[in-house]
Amino acid sequence: MQLRPVKYLLFIAPMAFFACKGNSGNDKPLIYKGVYSFGPEVKSFKDCDNGTEFWVTDSSRQLELKYSQLNFEKPYLPVYVEVEGVKVKSGKDGLGSEYDSTLVVKKLVKITKVIPQDKCN
Repeated sequence: MQLRPVKYLLFIAPMAFFACKGNSGNDKPLIYKGVYSFGPEVKSFKDCDNGTEFWVTDSSRQLELKYSQLNFEKPYLPVYVEVEGVKVKSGKDGLGSEYDSTLVVKKLVKITKVIPQDKCN
């Protein structure tokens, strides 16, 4: 009879752990709108809503491809993008280490050379 509460505890504790872990909020992609610049040693994003700058990692493999297809003569020219992604803490080493956070792009929604002045000042 005394084993019964232990069975419930062993069943409920893992469920509670995984339920809390899955609802952390950081693992659900959000839409980010801002200005993206790309070139050797720079992959940056400036959020239009609050001006926060991020290092960018393109797990979609579409952001860098579509940027290069815009046929700029020089690197680092800014474009307006809307991407689906998640923010993570930047690593301590490497090219993105000077940024507090990294935006991991999961999906490219929109990219254009025209930066809307009403959205991004």
